[in-house]
Amino acid sequence: MRRGDRVDVVAGVRIGGEGRELLAHPDYDVDGVYDVWLDGDRIVDIAPAGAIRRRGAVLDAGGAWLVPGLWDHHVHTLEHALARGTVSVEEAVSSRDAARAALAAPVRSDGRRVVARLREALWSEPAALAVLDEVTGDVPTYLVSTDLHSVWMNTAALRREGVTTDGSGLVREDVAFDIEQRLKHLPPEDEDRALDRALAEAAARGVVGVQDLEMAWNVERWRRRLARGHDATRVRFDVYPDDLERVIAEGLVTGDALDGSPLVEFGMLKVISDGSLGTRTAATSGPYADGSNRGRLNADPRALVELVARAAAAGIVTTVHAIGDVANRHALDAFAAADVPGRIEHAQLVTRTDIARFARLNVEASIQPEHALDDRELVAAEWSAQTAVAYPLRELVDAGANVLLGSDAPVTPLDPWVQMAAAAFRAHAGEEPWRADQAIDQGTALAAATAGGSANGSRILPGEVADLVLVEHDPLAASAEQLRAMPVHATLLAGRLTHLG
Repeated sequence: MRRGDRVDVVAGVRIGGEGRELLAHPDYDVDGVYDVWLDGDRIVDIAPAGAIRRRGAVLDAGGAWLVPGLWDHHVHTLEHALARGTVSVEEAVSSRDAARAALAAPVRSDGRRVVARLREALWSEPAALAVLDEVTGDVPTYLVSTDLHSVWMNTAALRREGVTTDGSGLVREDVAFDIEQRLKHLPPEDEDRALDRALAEAAARGVVGVQDLEMAWNVERWRRRLARGHDATRVRFDVYPDDLERVIAEGLVTGDALDGSPLVEFGMLKVISDGSLGTRTAATSGPYADGSNRGRLNADPRALVELVARAAAAGIVTTVHAIGDVANRHALDAFAAADVPGRIEHAQLVTRTDIARFARLNVEASIQPEHALDDRELVAAEWSAQTAVAYPLRELVDAGANVLLGSDAPVTPLDPWVQMAAAAFRAHAGEEPWRADQAIDQGTALAAATAGGSANGSRILPGEVADLVLVEHDPLAASAEQLRAMPVHATLLAGRLTHLG
């Protein structure tokens, strides 16, 4: 068999995740080996291996584990696709160190030098424009932060973009977002080829769907990609406030298939309500390390209510980027005032009273577990004065919130197994678990990495969609290392192979 083939029987599998416990029956063994029968895009039967004569296209699993297809609920798809292979300055410990590391980046055909994964909050001294100029000279040089909320530029780059800044050379939030959009401007065919490669890699990790939060007018982009034959994953794409009236004029509501496609649908309105921890702009009730800064709100609370209500009136669900506890409170207040369900992206610092409101208000929590491990030093350095809960996960699940796992790629890897390992074990290899009290069990993590989230995890049962993944280890019993490096043997999207290893 090969990629693109349809499968009629997935033979000789052990079943993992939602549905395995429902096989418990005197004639069945939860840890037994089964044949899973498909008809088109659905599972139609599950029987002990060999009990029914196999026919049609048979995918022999050889005793591998079958789990539901995986979703990444937070991806900047084009940003991720174009960032692959970009020189990183993540290991830099000072501004001069980062500037020197940037010289390894090739100068692009447009004359720019672009570098990824700037983490200036952890440097031994602040960013300085003079240092970057001294090292990089007259080549316009851009160091994009890991969290995508800031860009460090030399004078040549600032001049080219028509931007002024202070002596740091740093631009943040809206200005940074604008610069990043310009850096991504490529011919459509180059964009789409890069995206095809990135989504094929995602399928090889068991991904059957992504929530695309690319900061652009995505309707035409995804129409173009569908016309080119996009078939690697399901996609739900979002829009931002500047395009809300435009998407309403298009007549699209949340969940609508784009031009009738079974793979691409319109998702939500996304509002960025505050900044980030790494850029020290997340809106918090307590101060950062300097004793005075409390971040910033990018969306006025009253305007946020109006946006949520306007979108809801047009049949569009809103998701709100909220990292600091102040931003999370305002986001929850907006959903309460508009009396509609919604979603919050990140929820990295939340008061305990607000944690309880997620489930009560029917607000989903879209969480990126790897952020917690990447940011543990920053939390200790910058949020030591905060009284809210940093990177809650277990408390959100226990409070009844529906949790959805994602990567925020390219910020962390577009790999649900990495996110599941971070959620369940709260540590990188060789580290002590960080905030182990916030770890969730592996079954909940797996459900949170499927289409419906922790409260509505995808199931392997007759009648369910045939979005399936064959893997080497039982994900409910695997070690942290096994989860992170999980071998994926095959990925099926609606019964069609999108990856065969």
